[in-house]
Amino acid sequence: MKPDTSTAAQPRRQRAAQDPLWLRVLLTSIALAIVGILIFLPILHVFVHAFSEGPFRYFEHLFGDSANRDAILTTLSVAPRAVILNLVFGVSAAWLIARFRFPGRTLLLTMVDLPFAISPVVVGLALVLLYGNQGLLGPRLSSAGITVLFNTPALVLATTFVTLPFIVRELIPLMESVGPDEELAALSLGASGWQMFWLVTLPGLRLGLLYGIILCSARAVGEFGAVYVVSGRIAGRGQTIPLRVEQLFQQYQSPADFALASILTGIALASLFARRLLESASGPRKIQSATTSGDAA
Repeated sequence: MKPDTSTAAQPRRQRAAQDPLWLRVLLTSIALAIVGILIFLPILHVFVHAFSEGPFRYFEHLFGDSANRDAILTTLSVAPRAVILNLVFGVSAAWLIARFRFPGRTLLLTMVDLPFAISPVVVGLALVLLYGNQGLLGPRLSSAGITVLFNTPALVLATTFVTLPFIVRELIPLMESVGPDEELAALSLGASGWQMFWLVTLPGLRLGLLYGIILCSARAVGEFGAVYVVSGRIAGRGQTIPLRVEQLFQQYQSPADFALASILTGIALASLFARRLLESASGPRKIQSATTSGDAA
């Protein structure tokens, strides 16, 4: 029989209410001050400067400059490709890790977490050494007419590597908590492997999958370090929004760079809002427990 969590929580609430008023006010003020200084004020600053010349100039900065348009289109081209690649890898790796025990499983889990530990700049440098003209694969690809470095494929590779853990780390604890019973039942009733995946496995993962896609998309759009190394910073071909913001900042074009920065900020806020909607739809404890289990694994 499960304990009454609401009853158990009452003494804690009573003790918290009995804390001195000055302590509660002090801690609340410190928390609000930190959030305001580190988060709210910078976000407000970005939007105030972005619209400082009015909404017409704001959209002119975004779409009137061909380099800014190209940066937006490049970002909207690179980020979805990276998310799709991570979606395929994430589902496949999560299925393998959660459903099977095999030699090297721990190593695979460690390698999945590697992008969290390694600097994105190091990732970009490794791609340059691999696909550059003097690299391991660069000369062979160049002789075949394939250009990877300083082009869109390099941006996709760098962004995919940096965002690799988000989807798979959301799915592994979710698949382990659900277990294989329903899948085995479907197979015993005559379902094929694809039918089992599409009709049984995938519906049970939809919320965790959407949650991972949201996090992966937000990270992919804002990636700077790895993309900075492999892009060549060529306007119209290798510039994403973060790179263009940095370039405009170096050129002291404040209204334009804040206008582009507001897009990144808006995407981040939209991602947080979508996350809250998912938590409301599925229950915050479910998603939080899955995330905690993924971190502990």
